[in-house]
Formats: sequence, C-alpha cells, structure tokens
Amino acid sequence: MNWKNVLLIGAVTLLPASLMAQANILNAKTPEDIGKKTEAQKAMDHDVPLEYGYIDERDILWSKTVWETIDLDERVNFPLYYPTDTIDIGADRRSLYDVLLKNIQNGKLKDVYADSYFKDKRKFSELSATLSMKDTTDYGYEQINAGEELSPEYVITRNLSAADIEEYHIKGMWYFDKRQGELKYRLLGIAPVAPDVNFIDDDSMDPADALVELFWVWYPDARQILHDAKVFNQRNSAQPISFDMLLNSRRFNGVIYREDNVYGDREVDDYVTDNALFQLLEAQRIEEVIRDREQDMWAY
Repeated sequence: MNWKNVLLIGAVTLLPASLMAQANILNAKTPEDIGKKTEAQKAMDHDVPLEYGYIDERDILWSKTVWETIDLDERVNFPLYYPTDTIDIGADRRSLYDVLLKNIQNGKLKDVYADSYFKDKRKFSELSATLSMKDTTDYGYEQINAGEELSPEYVITRNLSAADIEEYHIKGMWYFDKRQGELKYRLLGIAPVAPDVNFIDDDSMDPADALVELFWVWYPDARQILHDAKVFNQRNSAQPISFDMLLNSRRFNGVIYREDNVYGDREVDDYVTDNALFQLLEAQRIEEVIRDREQDMWAY
C-alpha cells in the first residue's frame, strides 16, 4: 500500500466541507484566491433563475392554495437552518434567514409584508420591534429613579438570530394545467417563524405559544436573491444547489396547516383542537385530496 496516497486521501477527507465547496480551490495559488472565479467561469455562469412559464387563467382547470409549516427540527430541513454560527465559516454559506435579512437590510429585497395575503407592506425600520428587544435591568431603574443617567451596561439588548428560527411558513398554489395535462405547484410566499423576542427567554411561557411570523416575503420577488445564495449539498459538496432550486423542487418536508376554504381560510387547529395526531391526519387528508385530483382528471 502506498502510504503517501493514504495520507493524501486522509488530508482531503479532513478538509472543512465549506472549503471543499468553494470555487477555484484546485487552481488557487494563495488562500485568497479560493472562491474567486476566472473570467471564463464567469462567462459560463448563468446567474439567473429558471423563469416561470406564463400561465393563462383559462388553462387553470382547478387550483387550491395551501399554507405549510416547515419544521427545522427535522433532518431533511436542516439545509434551511444551518449554519447558525458564521464566525468560522466562509461567506458563501449562510442560513436562509441570514440571506433574507441581509438583503432586506441592504435594500435588494425591498418589499416585505405583515401577513400571507401581501396587502400590508413593511419597511425594515418597522421590523425592529419584531427582530430585537431592549430592556432595562433593576439596577438601571434604580439609576433612573435616582435621577442619574442610565448606564449602557444596565440595558439588555436581545436580537433574533438564525439559531432562534424554529419554522418557516410557506404559501403556495397547487393547480392543474390543462394545456400540459399535469398538476403543478407554485410557491408564492415564505415567512420565518421564531419565538416572540419579548418572551424568548421567558421560561414560564410555552415556546409553542410564543411563535410568531416575523415577516412575509413575496417569493417571486426574492428568486434572484435565493438563486445567488447556495445551500450545502450533503451528497456532493462540489455541487452546491441554490435556495431557489431547493424550494421550487420541494426538497423539504412541510405539513399543511391551512387551506383556502369557505370558512375564511381557517387553520386546521381551529376545527381539530387539542389533538396533534388528528391535526397531522387532517393535513395528510388534504394532501391526498390534492394528489387524487390529478388522477380524477383522467378518464379511461
């Protein structure tokens, strides 16, 4: 056995995954060259997401809008959650929450909304009460009552981070395209869900009761941003995929918690109460109705 080859293979195996996924690593002459693409590579890149085809309203034979919960505790959904600690990792790897928040801050993602109906717009300045919290300690109140200036060390600031995100809520439409004769899905919106920042460290409150939607993003408006941001590919770190590809190809597990209905789009737990198993079965029933719709369109 050639021990030199064994040591070489072992060294490559121990390389950080983020390092192996970066571009131009095999041609880099210095560590600073890692991640920099050549002009030829830039010319070959197609840095735009695959455009949605035009769908005429007359071609939609049937449709149903559903809201789903993506639980980040499930292993299949980990690519949307990690990495949460970005200190020792490359800038090319960020969680979905960090990607959305960064582009809201720099203005590339201009419109965010208060709910999933996309009627009430929010600016980043209006999200500060949702994303961060400031509180004064007892010693700080003693300073204020004594007429003294409040010292900064007595002010507690708590900002939500990617590690605090528990779920994502998505809104999408299943529709039957009679021109192509198939059932399709179109993602319409996505929202990060985290505990209310004002109660996130309150042990007396049930964490499930404190979850709130931070903001909603109109998904077609964010496609270019999510196309540029890459997700770590566990099967092949040399071929990362984009968040846009991951979400559009539904490479995640989601559970339906609401559908459009005559009762004002009520949620499943509004009519199946205090029974998580029955709520899950109801979500599966709605999925089966959607799947069976495509089969029912055909007659033999």
